[in-house]
Amino acid sequence: MSAQIIDGKAISQIIKDELKEKTARLKEQGIEVTLAVILVGEDPASQVYVRNKKKACEYIGYRSLSYELPKETSQEELLKLIDELNNREDVNGILVQMPLPSQIDEKTVIDAISPKKDVDGFHPMNVGALCIGEKGFVSCTPAGVIQLLKRGCDGKIDIAGKECVIVGRSNIVGKPMSMLMLRENATVTVAHSKTKNLEEVCKRADILIAAVGKAGMITKDHVKEGAVVIDVGINRNEDGKLCGDVCFDEVKEIASAITPVPGGVGPMTIAMLMNNCYEAATMFR
Repeated sequence: MSAQIIDGKAISQIIKDELKEKTARLKEQGIEVTLAVILVGEDPASQVYVRNKKKACEYIGYRSLSYELPKETSQEELLKLIDELNNREDVNGILVQMPLPSQIDEKTVIDAISPKKDVDGFHPMNVGALCIGEKGFVSCTPAGVIQLLKRGCDGKIDIAGKECVIVGRSNIVGKPMSMLMLRENATVTVAHSKTKNLEEVCKRADILIAAVGKAGMITKDHVKEGAVVIDVGINRNEDGKLCGDVCFDEVKEIASAITPVPGGVGPMTIAMLMNNCYEAATMFR
């Protein structure tokens, strides 16, 4: 048995096409979706991410505003720009590309973005809304994983009642992922670096989500036969090639479905960011 590949590129394209249609209808009503992206410094990976976000905006039909600030920018200057964008009625979403230079405190910046424009879903009010099941923005990567599960394998993956193990407890992926899986009626275990007998815990999973950031950490010994495996990790191996947290070649022989790296969760993150931008333009009208 070899696992069915869950194609994040194809699913993200479907979501962007759906958004493109909905955006065209919004434009007919005189509503334009606008995303403001702030990049501080010249981190090469961040520049690539920002470029991809702009490309996605262009494809769907959003207006994107770009603010590229020097790496010497002070926290005060950045907060002033965020405040201006918070108060602009023509801006629906604000995204500050992380990581930020050392003189700027990331938490202060996240807290400064209006929860109604926080399309990354990182603001404490949006995180709290997710925890208690209220309306708000959800962190893009976990939201993308839910769409992969719902749309992958021709919609045949059932989440309700399934045993789900998430390896990783970060604020950006692990914790919100656990809340989203609970919302979908899965039984959820969050495992991490202090979990005892990690292999045994992972082997209970019908759906195993790896979000540790450690190349090849999840081997075939962690995976129950027929499990669905979602690999959120993006790492580089010794040859400099992109790889995930899962040993793909060996796990695909045991799993029923698996996401590749690259081409799995990655493209979904931008698709769900675009979805949050659409929500930002419509949710608060």
